[in-house]
Amino acid sequence: QLKESGGGLVWPGGSMTLSCTASGSFVDSSIDVMGWYILTPEKRRELVAAITWEKKTDYAYSVKGRFIIFRDNPKNTVFLQMNDLKADDTNVYFCYSGPSIEIIGPYWGQGSQVTVSS
Repeated sequence: QLKESGGGLVWPGGSMTLSCTASGSFVDSSIDVMGWYILTPEKRRELVAAITWEKKTDYAYSVKGRFIIFRDNPKNTVFLQMNDLKADDTNVYFCYSGPSIEIIGPYWGQGSQVTVSS
């Protein structure tokens, strides 16, 4: 189970941090990769950021230099620090985990609404 926290309303230019913790019974490979995605209007999963157990990271072009993903392995928790937020960042951010950085999943969180508005 992936449980998210964070989200809410933030001013343009502001910052916000999301967190996601894996709990319950799972094999270690199911959290080799943890990350965040959004859904496109066509309902496709689009990567925002991902991080491997070894701390290798991947980011969507639109958030590079503004968002930072990091994880606390002993606590099975991943964080997404979002800086210099823009109105276009408004979305529901879903946490995910899985065995491969090539795949968004197969475990997903419930989603956290992030609204950037003045």
